[in-house]
Amino acid sequence: MERIIKHFQKKLKSNIPEFKRYLYNEIDWNQRLILILGHRGAGKTTLLLQKVIEQAQNSIYFSLDDFYFEENRLIILLESLYEKGYRNFYLDEVHRYEYWSKDIKMAYDQLDDAHFYITGSSILEIDKAQADLSRRASVFHLSGLSFREFLKLEYKQDFETYTLNDVISKHQEISTQITDSINIIPAFNKYLEFGYFPFYKEDKQTYKSRLQEIVRVVIEMDIAPNEDISYSSLRKMEKLLFIISQIVPFTPNISELAIKLDTSRNSVLKMLDLLAKADILLLLKKDAKGMSFLQKPEKVYLNNTNLAFSFTDQPNPGNLRETFFLNQLSVKHAVSSPKFGDFMVDDQYIFEIGGPNKTSKQIKGIPNSYIAADKIKFGTDKTIPLWLFGFLY
Repeated sequence: MERIIKHFQKKLKSNIPEFKRYLYNEIDWNQRLILILGHRGAGKTTLLLQKVIEQAQNSIYFSLDDFYFEENRLIILLESLYEKGYRNFYLDEVHRYEYWSKDIKMAYDQLDDAHFYITGSSILEIDKAQADLSRRASVFHLSGLSFREFLKLEYKQDFETYTLNDVISKHQEISTQITDSINIIPAFNKYLEFGYFPFYKEDKQTYKSRLQEIVRVVIEMDIAPNEDISYSSLRKMEKLLFIISQIVPFTPNISELAIKLDTSRNSVLKMLDLLAKADILLLLKKDAKGMSFLQKPEKVYLNNTNLAFSFTDQPNPGNLRETFFLNQLSVKHAVSSPKFGDFMVDDQYIFEIGGPNKTSKQIKGIPNSYIAADKIKFGTDKTIPLWLFGFLY
């Protein structure tokens, strides 16, 4: 235990970034149990440490991937730290510890004036955990950087967020204000290639190879243990991801994929579902609220445009546009596959995605339909600059 405390004190003296992610101010930190899920590299650890520094008193941070937990139970440590006066527990990487849900539930119930702020992999499903935390925990998901956040981190330009209704109804006014401050098109192209994860700042030269390594680690160390996947199934999942990465946006023929992978149709659908829950893929379905993995997706995308650049040197521009739109809209909205157009948002708006000369031919006469056009600074009427959809969070 003393080593855990010393490590925390040393951690506080490290160089913790001042840049705060969008989620920081959206969380009600007064709640007793907060669970923050997200992809590796999205900034969950930094977010916790920033809050620890702000709160400071009676607080402690540690990660559950520490070898200490190979032979020691978390609940025992929490009770001992509680006796020492700690009341705010910041627990990182909880998915790396087998009994995380049981021990946190026990601590929550027994230490009734303590607060728990925990992070875990996107793959965690709290309602399927060993102990029922769903009634106790407030769950948040930390996505990668929005285009707006990237502009703040890379160019020190702090723009406000806009609602989707603002973007639709006031896009000409908003885009004029933004483009007066920054050369938006080159900045947007940079974001598409390397701006989704905050760690791009550490070394842009190795960023793409690190992305590939993180994807492999997520599959092998996050998905596999939590879903009890065999080694052969793991290899099939990695092969499936490679197939998809070469031809996204991918319109899946599940039966053909099952033959290629020498597995069942349901197994392919389960793999796609797990890769989506782990924030590696985006699945576009007819029903955005469809919960069953057995609902076949209409299209499959890599989760973000940076992944597309990490898997191929020259991603298809159309793929990048659609991936960006789906990625950014999915954080705050329900996106599904419509009969006409590329995307339906919140069962209300239809969007067609394209280049600067995109016409409304495919969505002509459809109510609440719009074009999100790439490589334009300003829009006209129902044609909205694609980059502006990166200001929703």
